[in-house]
Amino acid sequence: MLETTELYQLLYHHMGPQGWWPAESEIEMMLGAILVQNTNWNNVVKSLANIRQMTAFDRYKLAALTTDEIAVLIRPSGYYKNKSKAVKTLLDWLALYDFNYRQLSDDYGTDLRNELLKLHGIGPETADVLLVYLFHRVEFIPDSYTRRLYARLGYSNTDNYNKFKQEVILPADFTSEDAKEFHGLLDEFGKKYLSGRPKEREHFLTEYFIN
Repeated sequence: MLETTELYQLLYHHMGPQGWWPAESEIEMMLGAILVQNTNWNNVVKSLANIRQMTAFDRYKLAALTTDEIAVLIRPSGYYKNKSKAVKTLLDWLALYDFNYRQLSDDYGTDLRNELLKLHGIGPETADVLLVYLFHRVEFIPDSYTRRLYARLGYSNTDNYNKFKQEVILPADFTSEDAKEFHGLLDEFGKKYLSGRPKEREHFLTEYFIN
């Protein structure tokens, strides 16, 4: 069975650095992580463009928006009522710390993930994305593409996000940059080879697939 360290090395060697998350600022990344739930990225881009035009992603301008104002801006992403509540809740929480992510991370320590999960609209995957890309933690993000790949590699419990997260332990020497890069590589591989679109018959991981 292909181990995580070797998988990361193979992905990086064949695909190169991905530079994920696709955002120009931490605030934009944070918003994208919420808006991408249950929709495709093209719809998120439209919503982010609306937010950029209204606020230039200034955190204080964003925090001043009402839930209804946010809902109008993010309508292209769908589920805009629930997502606007999630965005507003997260912004209000971060504003309590004046958007000082390092202080917030230090204060909550190992409880940070549980605190994120208490916020409206923040599920396990979104919490892990925020931990990696906003708080620069080292976390495994077993999203659907990642679980699909690991299933093909012979791993178990890949149908369940929380159960599978316990199956994979990232290398002890992984940095936050490695965690970011690994997630980006896994997602890009999934889009190219494991999506519903036509797949290439052979790729550099074919020999490791067991099904």
